[in-house]
Amino acid sequence: MFHHSLGIMTKPSAAWRRLAQLDDTSQALMLLYPLIWAILPAYAWYIGTTQVGWTVGVGRDVIRLTDESARLISFLFYGGMVSCVVAIGYFIHWMSETYGAQSSFIKGILIASVCATPLFIAGAVGFYPVLWLDMLIGVFAVCWSTYLLYNGIPIVMKIPDSRGFLFASAVIGVSLVMLVCLLVATTLLWDWGAMPAFTD
Repeated sequence: MFHHSLGIMTKPSAAWRRLAQLDDTSQALMLLYPLIWAILPAYAWYIGTTQVGWTVGVGRDVIRLTDESARLISFLFYGGMVSCVVAIGYFIHWMSETYGAQSSFIKGILIASVCATPLFIAGAVGFYPVLWLDMLIGVFAVCWSTYLLYNGIPIVMKIPDSRGFLFASAVIGVSLVMLVCLLVATTLLWDWGAMPAFTD
């Protein structure tokens, strides 16, 4: 499973071709992919916000979250990542017929999971929460994930590049909607008791 992660980061086209040739059982096993990878950013941000902390401005006090607050937020963060991957995977499957591709729900989740690999890896910046560095790495990860989507959809779905481009663009639109839904959910969860609690 993890050799696909290395391949997708270094030789994406070859890695997508290998993933496209997986049988149904191997594809089903790849459902563990987002469940395992999503642990990295959730744990990193838990450690970063409770042990390392961050500052706002120069010479200010270090800000940290309490263990209980960070644990709850990290758990919800993990659930949000996995839920978004599954939802985007469902929409990839749902839209596939429109673009002349044969798909399954598992294949949709596979594509969404593999495209999220750079985001999962970039989540490790949470161990050292510095805003400018985290934003820089985050922007690079989003760009690489977008490239993987445009590169992988035609290969895995076995459709022409022109249709693959339109398909991937539609997936980007769905992903932006998912981002807005995640922001709304975050606001609601904060209102319902998951608001960060800071140490003294």
